[in-house]
This record gives sequence, structure tokens and C-alpha cells, in this order.
Amino acid sequence: MTIKLSDVSVGMELPALDLAFTRADLVAYANASGDQNPIHQDEEFAKSVGLPDVIAHGMLTMGRAIQVVTNWVGDPTAVIDYSVRMTRPVVVPNTAEGSIVSFTGKVAQINDDGTVQIDLGAVFGETKVLGLAKATVRLAQ
Repeated sequence: MTIKLSDVSVGMELPALDLAFTRADLVAYANASGDQNPIHQDEEFAKSVGLPDVIAHGMLTMGRAIQVVTNWVGDPTAVIDYSVRMTRPVVVPNTAEGSIVSFTGKVAQINDDGTVQIDLGAVFGETKVLGLAKATVRLAQ
């Protein structure tokens, strides 16, 4: 289903997503992105630099957050702008379950040019891990 501009109102909430981050995800992302920083894979190193454990890549977290929007709009090319501020890390324990991050989205504004601003949320446990996360989408008329 394609979301149309006429179907949208300010305050409308997008379907939320709860997504797991596992150590295997971090390895796969590191290999795909080339980001082999040991804070994402080496528990001993992560702890030696003051982290509680290995942490997810910020860009992986950012990439998963936008899924709330792309799932809702049905067309990833509708996203014309996207930005976030990394505020806290997603700590990923060495367990099969990993860590669950809850992603949300809400229509914040309908612009005169027919675009829509979506404010995004990302919470790990009780901690907000992204700040000022927002996407602008162009919807079908």
C-alpha cells in the first residue's frame, strides 16, 4: 500500500519496530561497511576505552531507524532527507538475543511543498539513543 499525502495528518504515528542487534549483525555490518573499529567487536578493547561492552555502529542504528519510514511509505526513494544525532550507544552483549531497540516515527509537519517531516525515536532499554532524528519524505498526491 502506498501512503498518499491526503492520508496523512500531523501527529499520526507510524507503525513501530523492535529490532534486535546481535554480535553477528555487528560483524556483518563491519565487513560490509569497512568499519572494523574494535569497539564494535572486541569486548576487551571496548571495556579498555570505558565502554560497558561492544557497541553497535552508529550508522547501523541510523540505518535501522529509517526502516520505520521506508516500511510505512512503501518506497525508500520517497525519503529525500534524513538526519540524526547519535546520543547514546547501543550496547550489544554476547548473547543470542543481543539487544532490542525500539524505533518509532510520528508525522511532525506537512510542508507547503507537499513533503512531510517525520520525527523518529530510538530507545534501547530506557535510553534514547538517537536525538534530533528526522526524515523528510515526498508522498504520492
